[in-house]
Amino acid sequence: MGGYDEPLRTCIHALKYYGQTRLAEPLGALLARTCRDRGLAGDVIVPVPLHPERQRQRGYNQSQLLAEACARALGIPLGAGLLTRVRATQAQAQLAASERQSNVAGAFACISPIGAHLLARRNVLLIDDVSTSGATLEACAASLFATGAQAVWGVVLARPVQQNDQS
Repeated sequence: MGGYDEPLRTCIHALKYYGQTRLAEPLGALLARTCRDRGLAGDVIVPVPLHPERQRQRGYNQSQLLAEACARALGIPLGAGLLTRVRATQAQAQLAASERQSNVAGAFACISPIGAHLLARRNVLLIDDVSTSGATLEACAASLFATGAQAVWGVVLARPVQQNDQS
């Protein structure tokens, strides 16, 4: 979508850490526009889940709010609850790139028999706010593929911009 710099960074932080949930609608619309522009046609939209304890602390899952807005804009069903976080992990933002993959390995699962049926041979749009190393998206995608998803596309609002990054 975009680089993790201003003004997008401030908007993401306001949504994620400061309870500005009203930002989910316009940010979710940006995700939907990105999907349209890139030709990503999913059968279901799945948000990256938070661990239940972290969601209780925050009061909401920002990725789910973004996924809900994106699903409405695209007219694609929302698959909230199809993917769950089965163990607590450290916040990825606090870890070095080399630690991120092991932090989230095995942290996600599709444990519902209904979920397995809904994901079988489906194209999934996996929604998150930021992707730094891709470790969270990869761990989620592994669970979705293990459950039978045909394709998984990670769609995020922002990612860090490298000096030589032109995309």
